[in-house]
Amino acid sequence: MGKVKVKKQSTFIDMTAMSDVTVLLLTFFMLTSTFVQKEPITVNTPASVSEVKVPESNTVTILVDKNGKIFLAMDNPDELQRTTEMVAENYGITFTPAQKNAIRKLTSFGVPIRELPAYLDKTVEKQDAYMQEQLKTPNNPHIGIPNGSSDSIATASTAAEGAANTIDPKNEFKVWIESATKGKAIGEVKLAIKADKTTDYKVVKKVISDLRDLRKNEYLLVTNLRTASSD
Repeated sequence: MGKVKVKKQSTFIDMTAMSDVTVLLLTFFMLTSTFVQKEPITVNTPASVSEVKVPESNTVTILVDKNGKIFLAMDNPDELQRTTEMVAENYGITFTPAQKNAIRKLTSFGVPIRELPAYLDKTVEKQDAYMQEQLKTPNNPHIGIPNGSSDSIATASTAAEGAANTIDPKNEFKVWIESATKGKAIGEVKLAIKADKTTDYKVVKKVISDLRDLRKNEYLLVTNLRTASSD
C-alpha cells in the first residue's frame, strides 16, 4: 500500500506583535534620550575612575580647549539670556530683540562681550564657520572668553571699571560666572570644567583660581571613564 504524501505548506509567522514592540522601544529611546549639545571646539578629556555624572540641568560648563581658550555652555535658555544681559549691562552693551532671540538658541559660545552682538547677527551656519576660521589662528584675541591673560582683548569701558564689585573688567570670565550664579542658592547652579587633556596645567589652574576668587569652591571636572583597556 502506497504512502499518502502530505502536501507541504509554508509556515506563516505573524510579525505584528514584534513590530509593535520595536516601535514602542524606538519611541521610548527617542523620548528618554538626551541630545548631546553642539560644542564649538573639540575637547578630548582625560580619563579617570570617577563615575559621578554631570547634572543634565542647571549646569554651567566651562570648556577649555588645547590652546587655553575658554568657552561657556548653559543648558537653560532662560538663564542664558538672563546671564548674558547681566554681563552686557556691566559693559554698557544692549541687544536688539533679534539678538536676544539668538542668545536663547546658543548651545555654547566663546567670544569677547564686545564682539557678541555682531556674532549674534550671524546665522547659525555662519557662526559655526566664523568660529572654525578664527580657531585656525593661535592666540587669537577674537575667540574665547577673556580671563585677563595676555592674549585677551581689553573690552572694558570706563563706565564698567567698577562693575561686578571688585572683579577686574578685563576678566570677562569672572563676570560671566558671577552673573550666572548671582541670586542663586548655593549649589543651585552647578559648575563643570571640561578641559582638553593636552591643555597647559597653568591655564586650568587659572580657571580654578578665578572660581576660588568668586568663592565658587564646588565644581566638577569632566573626564572620560577609565576602562581596563585604557590602562
